[in-house]
Amino acid sequence: MNFSRELFAHASKLIVFSLLLLSCQYFYLQQSFSAVVIILMLATFLSAIKLLNFSQQSKNQIIQVINALANNDPSLGLTHADPLSKKLAQLRDQIQHSRLEAEVQAQYLQTLLIHLDISILVVDDNDNILHKNPASERLLGHLTDNINPLAKLGELISQAKTSQRVTLSWQNGEHSDTLSVHISCCEIQGKSLKVVSIQSIYQALIAKEQQAYKQLTRVLTHEVANSITPLASLAETAIGLLPDKLLFTDSEDKDDLYEALNTLANRTSHLSAFIKSFHQITSLPKPNLIEINLPHLIEGVLSLFKSQAKAENITLIWQDQTSSLVMADGAQLEQAMINIIKNAIEAISTSQQKEITLRLYQSNLNSRQQVLLDIEDSGPGIAPHVIEQVFVPFFTTKKQGSGIGLSLSRQIMIQHGGDLNYIDKEKNGACFRLAFGKF
Repeated sequence: MNFSRELFAHASKLIVFSLLLLSCQYFYLQQSFSAVVIILMLATFLSAIKLLNFSQQSKNQIIQVINALANNDPSLGLTHADPLSKKLAQLRDQIQHSRLEAEVQAQYLQTLLIHLDISILVVDDNDNILHKNPASERLLGHLTDNINPLAKLGELISQAKTSQRVTLSWQNGEHSDTLSVHISCCEIQGKSLKVVSIQSIYQALIAKEQQAYKQLTRVLTHEVANSITPLASLAETAIGLLPDKLLFTDSEDKDDLYEALNTLANRTSHLSAFIKSFHQITSLPKPNLIEINLPHLIEGVLSLFKSQAKAENITLIWQDQTSSLVMADGAQLEQAMINIIKNAIEAISTSQQKEITLRLYQSNLNSRQQVLLDIEDSGPGIAPHVIEQVFVPFFTTKKQGSGIGLSLSRQIMIQHGGDLNYIDKEKNGACFRLAFGKF
């Protein structure tokens, strides 16, 4: 078909060229046109034919390229001998190389976002979440396609008109956290977007707080101990120097002197013991981590209180809902649990119903598997204005308390990669939750 079409085209050109030559001969012989005019006419006509032929070839080539693209022909219908074929191959290789580099970069960024512990959200003007990484749901819980269910956090993102960085308290069920939120407003492909990075700084704040308490306690312990030690020594020396035959105008004066010196000696001795308890917070050793069967450890701690519980009519309830092996220092964990159970026993001393419940279970909190131990009592609970201070070192509501039990227990849990928190339950009583970290 193509061969017949080309043959017809060449024959047509030959006929036209023959007619042109006959016309030129006619004008030269009959009309007396000069040879120069005839040659110019011939050249002009040939140029027009050549131009039309080139235009038709270009049109045909364009049609050929379009058909090749439509048929997904990478050669675009060009032969290997065509000079454009080599250029086309070079261009195709460059495009493929650029596309490959772009895909590699996209995969790298996607992998980076997946492995980041920082939550990344991309939000549009309608508060719709366009993109999110896996860390977002690990930190914030299940996310919908809109930020409105995120309460204060969603409201903060929605109202942001300029880039800003803020710290926000976050509550997800019983889990409390402190978030550092960085909002960047930008325009991408003509769309106004907000890129939000969210990071939990709760552990960092707790670590800083514990470090500040340690430094303060170390200074106070040093200063008070330096004053108490010589006072105790002087009081004991003064008692020893008093002769038995020391005469007073009034016998009561002698008794008062002995009583004053004994009181001074006793109080300085008690203060020295109290300072030693302060020293526990600043000198807590690093945990010696070994594999421990957590249920067995808890059962061992409960056995220490069986006699006391029986004597005081206290019911100890043990609910083991998981078999967990943890890397921990058994002695330190025992001390933390003992402190909390002792507090619970004191809290229910005046209650009609005396129950202490220990429940060990595994929680899928924010898509993170974590072993938790809740220690609940049936006492009156903790007053709201006291809750924020229960972990502050030396804070206590007891007359004879030192205020270091809960603070020391929390420090032990933090050094184990976990945490200790007070959980506000709807029912009466106090609940302390030990969260065990993963090593």
